[in-house]
Amino acid sequence: MSGFGEATAVERVGDGRYEAVLDGDFGFAEALNGGYLMALLGRAAVDASPHAHPVSTATNFHRVAKPGPAQVIVQPRKEGRTAASAFVTLVQDDRPVVDALITTGTLDAGAEPGYAGQAPAPVPPLEECTEFQPPTGSRGFADQIDMRFDRATMGWLDGRPSGSPEIRAWFRHRDGYAVDAFSLALAVDALPPVALNLGALGWAPTVELTWHMRAVPAPGWLTVHGTGRLLADGWFDEEVEVWDRAGRLVAQSRQIARVPRTRS
Repeated sequence: MSGFGEATAVERVGDGRYEAVLDGDFGFAEALNGGYLMALLGRAAVDASPHAHPVSTATNFHRVAKPGPAQVIVQPRKEGRTAASAFVTLVQDDRPVVDALITTGTLDAGAEPGYAGQAPAPVPPLEECTEFQPPTGSRGFADQIDMRFDRATMGWLDGRPSGSPEIRAWFRHRDGYAVDAFSLALAVDALPPVALNLGALGWAPTVELTWHMRAVPAPGWLTVHGTGRLLADGWFDEEVEVWDRAGRLVAQSRQIARVPRTRS
């Protein structure tokens, strides 16, 4: 297994019980990325299910997950011919860190959509995009994930937020891991917060995130499109769509998060 596969591996140690070692390279300043945690929980849910894909994941983040040992508890809620559901909990130091209600199903990689809405504005070609270089000491996530950003959506980096809550980027694993369902869990939470383009400052912790897997991704780069509708009273929302190189919508998400402060 490659780096991402190893970092999200879970080991079954009992009925509905798994052990894992959380990898600090998938976080910032020891706070692990929420998409990484959802990928790990998704692996446990799929392992405990007769179905192959996490088609819906509704996640609540209770506290910061830290690198090191953790347990995953899978409590089945329903098992059917086309879908199964389970309540999945990540536990560290005997406390729940993340809870997720995960519905699994098996998607046909060759399925064609009966209807597809209009695609978002395309991300510029790779050679016209820019890599975001985090501050020294915060590169763990950037060393694992190769993201190339549409420069028009990165004005906040230079202290000139655009005023529009949008960020767009290309996405792939640096270690060559082929994009799959668990990559999508990571991709929907990989962008910097769109609220940065509204003048937000500092860490913006996600409180709840729901994402849906819509198709099995084709090999190659993904494009990630983040937007928002409202920033008010210290809260903001963020919606993300992930598209594959075949031009198919493969994942969608919506989250609500906190904004500690904004530019005066």
